[in-house]
Formats: sequence, C-alpha cells, structure tokens
Amino acid sequence: MAGSIPIQIKTAKTTPAERRAVKGSKIVPVILTAIAILFFILMLIVPLISVFAKAFEQGANLYFASITDPIAWKAIKLTLITIAITVPINTVFGLTAAWAIAKFKFKGKNVLITFIDLPFSISPVVAGLIFVLLFSTSHGLLAPLLNAWGLKIIFAPPGIILATLFVTLPFVAREIIPLMEAQGTTEEEAALTLGASGWKTFWLVTLPNIKWALLYGIMLTAARSAGEFGAVSVVSGHIRGLTNTVPLHVEILYNEYKFSAAFAVASLLTLIALINLIVKNVAHWKIKQQSKI
Repeated sequence: MAGSIPIQIKTAKTTPAERRAVKGSKIVPVILTAIAILFFILMLIVPLISVFAKAFEQGANLYFASITDPIAWKAIKLTLITIAITVPINTVFGLTAAWAIAKFKFKGKNVLITFIDLPFSISPVVAGLIFVLLFSTSHGLLAPLLNAWGLKIIFAPPGIILATLFVTLPFVAREIIPLMEAQGTTEEEAALTLGASGWKTFWLVTLPNIKWALLYGIMLTAARSAGEFGAVSVVSGHIRGLTNTVPLHVEILYNEYKFSAAFAVASLLTLIALINLIVKNVAHWKIKQQSKI
C-alpha cells in the first residue's frame, strides 16, 4: 500500500547468562531424577533381589522345605490368624472414626484424633511392655481377674493380637480422613435430603468415593500386621511353635545361622510388601482419576 510505513520486528537476543540459566534449569531435573532412580535401585531393587537370591541360594528344595516346615507353618498360621482378626476390627474402627471426624462437629474430636495417632508416637516395644504390665498373670494390674477367670493373654496368641491391633490402629483412619474431609458433606446432605437413610447414604454415596483409599489402608494394616516385630516380640515370649509369628521365626532362624531358611521365610513378607506397593500405586492412580471427574 502506497505511503505505508514498513514495520520492523526486532527479535530479542538472549545473553550468555540467560542461556546458561536455561541450560542449568534443564540439567537440574535430570540430575534429581537420576539421584531418585539410583536411590530407588539401591534401597528397594537390590535388597529385594538379595532376599530372593539368598532364599534360593541352596536350591528350590530347601526353599520349599523351609516354608513348609511344621514350625514355620505354625508361625505362618498364627500370622494369618492375627491378620484375619486385626484387619476387620481396625477397618471398622477406621471407617467409623473417619466418618465421625470428617463429617460431623462434636466435642472431643481432637481427643479422638490424638487417640488415633497415639501408636505413631509410642515405640512398639513400649506398647508391648504396656500390655505386659496390664495383662501379665504374675505381676500385671489385671492379674487377679485373669487368674480368677483362667485367662492367659501375655505369652499367648491373644496378647499378640492385642499388640498388633494397637500398632495398626491408625492406618485405615489416616488414609481416608483427609480424602473424606476434602470431599466435604455436599453429596451426603443431598442424599439425606432426597430421603435416603444414614446407612444407605454411607453405602451408596460415601463408600464408593473412598473405596480405593480404604483398600490401601486395609493393605497397609495387613502388611504391618504380618511384619510387626517390636510389640509382638515383647508379648509373645518367643515360644517356638506356639507364639512365634513369621518375623519372630525369621529372627530365630537367623540367630541359628540358618540363613537360607531365614531368607526363605522372609521372602513371604517381601511378597506382601510387593503386593502392597502395587495396590498403593493402583489406589493412588484411581484416587487421582476420581479427583479429575
């Protein structure tokens, strides 16, 4: 067009310092990622491989013989019984406590939260000693009642179950409380407004929203129940074939220099940890998918 003034576009030139800064900003994530991967390999992959390598060091026959040994099987059976009792009880408690804390306002809420977090702040060994002071039939505070009724809790399976219940108390509640608080009460209030009962609201509205976090909390409880050592060691008495769980049996085998057998039994706990890791990743992915909807 005649008489028009040409427009000149000037491109901004980056200085050497700016180019170095951009290059440095690209290198930092690569270095951090490499450090994280290296840490993951050294702290997780290498120990996992070592456990199974040591377990099969003397052949598959010894591996399966160590697992199917009558004493080992009794330890596995006691561990499974402990899980079967502990997980449902703490699941019901965790759901009830989380529902109350996240959905209602009441006096004593902080006390309940403190009670839930108590096992995190007390050493498992100290927790075991507390149960001994309470339930020992020789010097416990409740010894007269226990002796009168003929009950034995310490150095018996009931003591192991009680100690495991205590140390695994927070896991379900602590997994679902933040999620339930973030979700609020809008959907529950809408369901109640439409005439649904409280129980129906829980089953059809609340539970579907927290099912993956609940599953992860249950898996954490089961894994900790299977692998608990400190509190169980104190209350069990280490009676072989009667009060030894899998971790205690592994300790005994290791102290007797039966290393391959010890790692063979320990591989069962490792498998539980791997399953727990898989469930954790699936649960976190599902929770993220729900938050995007």
